[in-house]
Amino acid sequence: MSEFIEAMAQVPTAVTVITVKDERDDVGTTVATFTSVSLDPRLVMVSMENTRYLNELLLRHDRWAASVLSTGQKTIASRFATAGRPGARLLLAGTPHHRGELSGALVVDGGVTALEAETVQVVPAGDHTLFVARVLAVDYVDSALLPLVRFRGRYRPTA
Repeated sequence: MSEFIEAMAQVPTAVTVITVKDERDDVGTTVATFTSVSLDPRLVMVSMENTRYLNELLLRHDRWAASVLSTGQKTIASRFATAGRPGARLLLAGTPHHRGELSGALVVDGGVTALEAETVQVVPAGDHTLFVARVLAVDYVDSALLPLVRFRGRYRPTA
């Protein structure tokens, strides 16, 4: 198992915060597996550990937001990755953000891009669940910024 983990650590991935609006609170987590699946229709996919609370929420709530972080947002990535963290609104206190119009989920400002999505397919995959979702809206794109990546177990700037 450790050989597989080491092998996959050699593959850099964009750091993304996934958020969902629950009846009780806003919840979010940092993920390293978020990708485009199709252009027509516009589909994306996020992979979520089965044991995460957000996995449970995504099984109940179809609409969510994805904020792909920029190099200056390492602190946000770490906040959302920490176990036992408070709700997303507290994690974003003092950080520019807004609520997505179509999902109601919190969107982190200042990243390289953000979008809102609606799950159309759920695929069990070992100890993870894959959520394939239709893109409802591209909230913003900032091509002047560089993405934050996870590489060899650490958050790293791309430049």
